[in-house]
Amino acid sequence: MTHILAIDQGTTSSRTIVFDRNMNIVASAQEEFEQHFPQSGWVEHAVDDLWSTVAGTARSAIERAGLRPDDIAAIGITNQRETTVVWNKHTGQAIHNAIVWQDRRTAAYCRELGDAGHANMITARTGLLLDPYFSATKLKWILDNTPGARESAAKGDLLFGTVDSYLIWKMTDGASHVTDATNAARTMLYDIHKGRWSTTICALLDIAMNMLPEVKDCAADFGTTRPDLFGRAVPITGVAGDQQAATVGQACFDPGMLKSTYGTGCFALLNTGDTPVTSQNRLLTTIAYQLDGKPTYALEGSIFVAGAVVQWLRDGLKIIRDAAETQPLAQTADDSQDVILVPAFTGLGAPYWDPECRGAIYGLTRNTGPAELARAALESVGFQTRDLIEAMHADWQGEGVQPTLRVDGGMSASDWAMQFLADIIGAPVDRPEVLETTALGAAWLAGQHVGLYPNKDEFALRWRCEQTFSSGMAEDARARKYGAWKKAVAATMSITA
Repeated sequence: MTHILAIDQGTTSSRTIVFDRNMNIVASAQEEFEQHFPQSGWVEHAVDDLWSTVAGTARSAIERAGLRPDDIAAIGITNQRETTVVWNKHTGQAIHNAIVWQDRRTAAYCRELGDAGHANMITARTGLLLDPYFSATKLKWILDNTPGARESAAKGDLLFGTVDSYLIWKMTDGASHVTDATNAARTMLYDIHKGRWSTTICALLDIAMNMLPEVKDCAADFGTTRPDLFGRAVPITGVAGDQQAATVGQACFDPGMLKSTYGTGCFALLNTGDTPVTSQNRLLTTIAYQLDGKPTYALEGSIFVAGAVVQWLRDGLKIIRDAAETQPLAQTADDSQDVILVPAFTGLGAPYWDPECRGAIYGLTRNTGPAELARAALESVGFQTRDLIEAMHADWQGEGVQPTLRVDGGMSASDWAMQFLADIIGAPVDRPEVLETTALGAAWLAGQHVGLYPNKDEFALRWRCEQTFSSGMAEDARARKYGAWKKAVAATMSITA
């Protein structure tokens, strides 16, 4: 038993990576699935697609690695957070499509809760802002809008979970209804200070607490797979939401360490140690990881659209055929044009938190073309990251935010985007040798729990930087460009004010 199976269930695809005993990647498999947009601002997944792509890629990865069932010591799972699944515990069938973290359908209800004076209570308990981004109001919506759901929930027939919970339930053939502390902390139902589900919030939203999964550490015994799935019963011993798994994979174990992951969205986490810091700048207080019953906290800034803006260039505008084309396009853009793209396709995340805001482009000229739009798309990610980092500096006065930003995720492979990021934040950007840090984090959690991988301190020593991007932009140019971005955001938000 010398290998770990890391399942990375994301927003647009499911991927499984096999790591060996030295935490090297041996094989992987990935499969995209369809996104469903029933109405403007609504985003759903077919729950069966989540399961079939996970099961399929897991089997494919094992086969590609040339391994036998007995070679797999344990399974680690990392997942898109906040996405909400409700299923019948007797049949295993979901009663509605999964409502994705990007979905904004409950924005009006969140405003009602805020107008009724509940926002401060919710933030005090959960560390989160009252927003449709999180699972709680999505769960309420499913119960309110699916015929018979309220009655079934009252009888104890329905279960709720984020994607990790649903996958574990399926893999264990219904034996385990569990989650980990990082995923629980993103539901807006979990008291991150007391380490338990909030009876107050559940009562407010009329959510039966018997629907909720048991909450465990990130490295724990989550159950064993049914034997026919992989040829033998394999223990599931590591679980973390994708951004927390990336924080672990980047070895951001010391207070002040900061990482930013660029996938469909962008998420920056700042380790604040055993202190949950209440943000004054509309950041989130969350759990970075929990080991041996002890939570480590973080400040988090969430950007809804990062890699998704490149997908929009490909699938919406059709000006590229592959994401890799954005870099050479951006390099040929006309430097005399200052095109700014505010990619608020599903609202603006931190530090603005405007769910009604929609995207806009500024500075268009007759000569604006695909190259300028590609550059503006990549630059929008750097601008948004600076928004988050400035808010973190303002919020946390602990031991100081470390100056270097560790990056990972698909977009971090773009040298152009990472160089612009270093330029606009005025600080070094470190890209690790292993870009699959989300899967690596899940693998390490699972592997160290079964004794295959080293402890936290030794794991941190193994982290290696592949390339450092140093800022080369003059301060006046940086200030001018960032000032233009701030004006563009303000103008975009004023349209829906």
